[in-house]
Amino acid sequence: MGDVSEVLMSVLSTIRVPKPGDRVHKDECALSFSSPESEGGLYVCMNSFLGFGSQYVDRHHARSGQRAYLHITRTRKAKKEEDNSGSGHPPKKKPTRLAIGIEGGFDVEQENYEEDVKVVIFPDRQEVTSEDLTSMLDVVKERVSLSMTGIMVADSVSHTLQVQQWDGEVRQESRHAVELKQLDNGIKIPPSGWRCEMCGLQENIWMNLTDGKVLCGRRYFDGTGGNNHALLHFQETGHPLAVKLGTITPDGADVYSYEEDDMVLDSKLPEHLSHFGIDMMTMEKTERTMTELEIAVNQRVGEWEVIQESGTTLRPLFGPGLTGMKNLGNSCYLNSVMQVLFTVPDFQSKYVCNIDKIIDEAPSDPSQDFKTQVAKLGYGLLSGEYSKLAQDASDENGASEPKDYQIGIAPQMFKALVGRGHPEFSTNRQQDAQEFLLHFINMVERNCRSGPNPSEAFRFLLEDRIVCQQSQKAKYTQRVDYIIQLPVPMDQAINTGEEDELQEVERRRENGDSSVSPVRAQIPFATCMAALTEPELLTDFWSSAAQAKTTATKTTRFASFPDHLVIQIKKFTFGLDWVPKKLDVSIDVPDTLDLSALRAAGQQPGEELLPEVAPPPLMTPDVEVKGILGSHGNEEDDSLYSPLLSPVLDDSTVSQLCDMGFPMEACRKAVYYTGNTGIDAAMNWVMGHMDDPDFSAPLILPGCSSGGGTTPTESISEEHLATIVSMGFSRDQATKALRATSNTLDRAVDWIFSHLDDLESMDVSEGGRSAAESESVRDPPPGPCVRDGPGKYELIAFISHMGTSTMCGHYVCHIKKDQQWVIFNDQKVCASEKPPKDLGYLYFYRRVAE
Repeated sequence: MGDVSEVLMSVLSTIRVPKPGDRVHKDECALSFSSPESEGGLYVCMNSFLGFGSQYVDRHHARSGQRAYLHITRTRKAKKEEDNSGSGHPPKKKPTRLAIGIEGGFDVEQENYEEDVKVVIFPDRQEVTSEDLTSMLDVVKERVSLSMTGIMVADSVSHTLQVQQWDGEVRQESRHAVELKQLDNGIKIPPSGWRCEMCGLQENIWMNLTDGKVLCGRRYFDGTGGNNHALLHFQETGHPLAVKLGTITPDGADVYSYEEDDMVLDSKLPEHLSHFGIDMMTMEKTERTMTELEIAVNQRVGEWEVIQESGTTLRPLFGPGLTGMKNLGNSCYLNSVMQVLFTVPDFQSKYVCNIDKIIDEAPSDPSQDFKTQVAKLGYGLLSGEYSKLAQDASDENGASEPKDYQIGIAPQMFKALVGRGHPEFSTNRQQDAQEFLLHFINMVERNCRSGPNPSEAFRFLLEDRIVCQQSQKAKYTQRVDYIIQLPVPMDQAINTGEEDELQEVERRRENGDSSVSPVRAQIPFATCMAALTEPELLTDFWSSAAQAKTTATKTTRFASFPDHLVIQIKKFTFGLDWVPKKLDVSIDVPDTLDLSALRAAGQQPGEELLPEVAPPPLMTPDVEVKGILGSHGNEEDDSLYSPLLSPVLDDSTVSQLCDMGFPMEACRKAVYYTGNTGIDAAMNWVMGHMDDPDFSAPLILPGCSSGGGTTPTESISEEHLATIVSMGFSRDQATKALRATSNTLDRAVDWIFSHLDDLESMDVSEGGRSAAESESVRDPPPGPCVRDGPGKYELIAFISHMGTSTMCGHYVCHIKKDQQWVIFNDQKVCASEKPPKDLGYLYFYRRVAE
């Protein structure tokens, strides 16, 4: 051991003991999806604590000069028959608490593995075990032992991110509980035998704590549960709290607050129940609590029977491009989106085809590098290396049974990186797949400042043509988008004529027949497209030709057709009371699509354009108008067109938004940035920007020199400039956008896309040159970089959602591979027998080459 002891002594100064805050990557290779369970195990650098698979550890040693690595290998323990008699070990407990990392919660420990750990010294791969250290010098033994122990006891980054201690049962006291008003209506509730007063259902029964109404609960996405009568009662009366009958015990009960939209605590529950004749101390539990129901669902996450094709036996598939992804806890939205994106040739060529070059150029900590982690994910999905059948643990006789899903890959490092700093995607909660798609495209845009930008495959231009109905003059604007949002005209359902059949189905459901399939409206795809493209009437439109408010029509057409077209079915919407809801619809989405007729034609022959004249200012109490002569009066008194004055904003729309409880400044910005186009557009803007840090900040107008804007002498972020320039805009355009939005990148991008016409004619005098000099030395500023071609497409993939909202449920995706539809349900990848193309949420089309 003398030689090894000397080698350890020579590298002792590079061996560190993990401290609090150090990121220890002991479960996943930074450059691949190798893990301690993989062939060759995982090597953890004892200086940087980065993990590397056997194929990359030599490379890291050569580049970094680090020599000491902790080699971790894991093998499954032999599976024993569950015999509790005389074994000395209690049976594995089922979870009784909706929690992780807490007593009674879901078990997250690696208890089914045996670990082998030793130090390996490179380049000769000399091995040192814990037993070997006992015969070495105390200084060597102490430092190396502390480092080994520190690495092994530290929570790995992936483990910490995936399984943060979480308690889904922690409930807050309802703000309605203490002063809840209960009606003295004489109602007394019996201790058993409850039925819904509306439909007679005997399960999932709730009692309203204000008036004692006994009604059924919500209908689940699969048609079971209830008929929503308790919810409808709240919407009609506003009575906020309800208790689930059958869950009442001396220890408490399930109480739900409709107004707070969550399970809550009621500190006065015994008093509230006694008001309706219920003695809490004598009640016994007769029905599963909401927690138990949620635990049952969580234990079944990923099971095939909850997917649309549950009635068929599906054939598992393996090989390149057929790799499953592990669900990291509500990460199915991410899994589905990334599976589809890596079928796009632009993403394959950018990240997968160049993976060797990307890895060679990776920084010292590749776990924090966007390009490296995207390339790693793409290669993991397309290579086929991880598309292998998972094996169950061997029993004592050495036999093992194959499972019906793959080993797959766990995108823990990728999820942590793309979600870092985001209020939603950094959590383990379910998210909207469409929002994640746009979030990821935005990250690609920011990280592709040079070289090919794969997000260009989805980028396209829309042209809005607005015609003043009084003057018949038109205005044309263009805007960039990545997704077409298709409205769902529920009044156009083609099966509404089958009233007798539909009423019979509803009647049976109301009578408690849960075997009846839910009624699903059938909407023709053509009517959805018509709703998107038909002229929209704009009221209170300020016409620069008439110099007054009038009506106008707005028509939207494609100014360019992308290589890949994404269509979102707007299933998630708001009711008349602004309560979010999901539309249960079937749409006959076609396999091929020809949008050629929707190509924008631009200005028509003989058509006059609306003059480019600024609208009059909106007079506000805090603005003193010094003059009204504008450009026709005193040259120093042009306040009519001063950017310090507020633009015309639709007061009624602002007022409606404020009445909903949104901040005044946020409402003003919503109306401003949607161009006075109505309450729906403004509301969509509000819902899409509620998490912005400046959501409630005052509206800062382009060119404004007060209120936080930047002046020509203030510095502009070079990083922000480079990001906008990489999207196809000039440096001068990017500078103007950043100055107009207080040097805020996200707002600048929104601003530049909504001011394309202004940018095309802007005088560039801000960069130290006069307007005349600029005009003589530069070409017209380029617009955004978009591709164009024929508007004919074929369907190649779609993402489906099951659940009542984007914040819950489950996502899967179907992808067409070699003319065969394949379903990707996290780790399960199978040939699809009946792809539910009519029930999708996001549809992905590819241009058909002519």
